[in-house]
Amino acid sequence: MAWYDEAVFYHIYPLGLLGCPHENSYGEPVHRLKELDPWIEHIKGAGFNAIYIGPLFESVGHGYETTDYKKLDSRLGDNADLKDFVANCHKAGLRVIFDGVFNHTGRDFFAFKDIKEKRENSPYLHWYAGINLGGNNSFNDGFGYQNWGGYDLLARLDQKNPEVQGYIADVIRFWVDEFDVDGIRLDAADVLEFEFMQMLRRVADEVKPDFYLMGEVIHGEYIRWERDARIHAVTNYHLHKALFSGHNDHNYFEIAHTVKRLYDMGGCDPLGLRLYNFADNHDVERIYSRLNNKSHFLPLHILLYTLPGIPSVYYGSEFGIEGKKGGGDDWGIRPAIDLDAMMKDEGGRSCYEIIKALGYIRQAVPCLSYGVYEQLLLTNRQYAFARRSGEDIAVAAVNNDDNAFGVDLNVPGGKYKAMLSGKEIDASNGNVHYDIPACSGEIFVKLSAEGGKLPETKPLKEIKKTETPKKETALKEAGAEAGSASGKKTENTGNNGNSTDNKRVDIKSTGENTGEKPAKGTVDIKSKSGNEAIPTIVPDKPYEEMTVPELQAAVLQKMANNGPVTDDMKRSVEDNIWKDSLINWVKSFR
Repeated sequence: MAWYDEAVFYHIYPLGLLGCPHENSYGEPVHRLKELDPWIEHIKGAGFNAIYIGPLFESVGHGYETTDYKKLDSRLGDNADLKDFVANCHKAGLRVIFDGVFNHTGRDFFAFKDIKEKRENSPYLHWYAGINLGGNNSFNDGFGYQNWGGYDLLARLDQKNPEVQGYIADVIRFWVDEFDVDGIRLDAADVLEFEFMQMLRRVADEVKPDFYLMGEVIHGEYIRWERDARIHAVTNYHLHKALFSGHNDHNYFEIAHTVKRLYDMGGCDPLGLRLYNFADNHDVERIYSRLNNKSHFLPLHILLYTLPGIPSVYYGSEFGIEGKKGGGDDWGIRPAIDLDAMMKDEGGRSCYEIIKALGYIRQAVPCLSYGVYEQLLLTNRQYAFARRSGEDIAVAAVNNDDNAFGVDLNVPGGKYKAMLSGKEIDASNGNVHYDIPACSGEIFVKLSAEGGKLPETKPLKEIKKTETPKKETALKEAGAEAGSASGKKTENTGNNGNSTDNKRVDIKSTGENTGEKPAKGTVDIKSKSGNEAIPTIVPDKPYEEMTVPELQAAVLQKMANNGPVTDDMKRSVEDNIWKDSLINWVKSFR
């Protein structure tokens, strides 16, 4: 087993947390990264054993338009600061992974600047995809190129170019040699070339034992990225959406069905499909803002920490902070935070104690990392399942109803400990009976026959309903300079300025679809709005030659061939307007 199989991640967006200016002047380094030293103790004390931090390297704005892969962003400090940060994390027993933004660079990257200056005489002319010296772009450079997400600020690298591959491989080696990093989260992995990711895996295996590669994948059959691209894990956007909507709609069926589909995809092996689970991150709205009933913070996070996959909490969300998108950028979900003020806030502290307890439970109970998953109870408002590994067993039960609910769960006989309340339960008759409070949950762990003791888990003595914390004084200004760069990173599952109006569709598929080219069958899509932006027939041509609506139709058809297509599945297809992402998505079906 690798270290990341037992990881509990804390996710930091440093440019936001540390209140950096939104635009980089490329001036003298400002050593803000040193301000994270108190956070290391906080992270360790809250039950985390790994940190995902990024983006970190020199850029012009939000961090994903890289200027220099080998230089810490001057708004954060210098390379010595980053080296010290990782070393301090390692001393505290925390692993560290960086953001790897390898799909695209910013326009200030040396290779792109050389093309602007020398055009056809630049040795880097073929480092970028789709260079067209007879075209133009929104910056009026007199040449065109492929970008990411429609933003010319983000110039897409030609990942098939051996020189580009060699350069990025050297960047990873540099990060390990210089900073001793333990892994990388691959930004925009859903549009990276699979051959490119395979190369990254070879480098990962070379540089460090158990070097972790986790990919940002929003849409698609996740198993293909681990099976074919050979990365270790993918971001679990399917569960992310189900977690908040399953509570808001009082519909645990949505969560349970999502879990089962992904678990089956991994061959019913808890490590067959490694998933990076999260309730929120730097691209989506804060989970506390998305919950209609703030008391659902507890059952939602019980699920996050006990379902198959690696749990992750986004900085500040352990205090239940609010955060919504708005104003044309994402800084509202990437705020600066005063840690001391947050720890003194009563409402935020209540949320923190929940996360802290769950973190210790996760680390103390290995079957939550390795155990097979077995559903025990499912209604709209109650959900229970077991995680088993050999003789070890843990059972999670949650209740989203406003009333208490008594559960009766069939389990292997013995004594169990309710980890959040600290109570012991005699289940020698093979039944756990327990009253789950309203909007709450519990984790039951079977005590060993040898002594009936568990490792110290620091359980909560009392779970309080969490009201909206008074956090205004703890949130600092998110930077001295207002404004943000164009080309911001956003969640691909929502609307943006380039999308068409949402259309709800009915779908019925005919014909078989088993290869890498689309089937000749038709997809009957009737738009409820009267428009038919998605074709009713999938054309018989390579995916790369299809338009975005044609690719959406192809994805819907493949979904229909695999089973019923829900409204949520249709919406996820309609909202994805990124061609590269759709190509990878449609190819991911088997």
